Amino acid sequence: MLTLIEDRFTRFMAEDDGLPVVMLNLLRFRPDGGRERYAAYLEVAGPLVAKYGAEIVYVGEGLPALSAESGQAWDAVALVRYPNRRAFADMVQDSDYREKAAPLREASLAEAVLQPTRGQG
Repeated sequence: MLTLIEDRFTRFMAEDDGLPVVMLNLLRFRPDGGRERYAAYLEVAGPLVAKYGAEIVYVGEGLPALSAESGQAWDAVALVRYPNRRAFADMVQDSDYREKAAPLREASLAEAVLQPTRGQG
């Protein structure tokens, strides 16, 4: 699985066009305090996001899905806008992010999808 993620990240960076990217985070929390740990993650990650010229655009609680198959509903979503792909890569490789923020994120989530998006026109 890690190799697949590394391959996707390598491709993501190789196709960098220098334009802004918005990361759609689909989040499913661990039942044992995941939501609270994710709130702590946001507090730690916020300054690191800003350090790289990015911004947390939206964080919201997931409501019951209107159109989804079983298991496709999410506890929360977050949108984070990065000025470019390099800013995202630099942030996730930052030692403060790896040591302080990433462990909180990992401890809070049972499952997550990180979907890069680009604006249309």
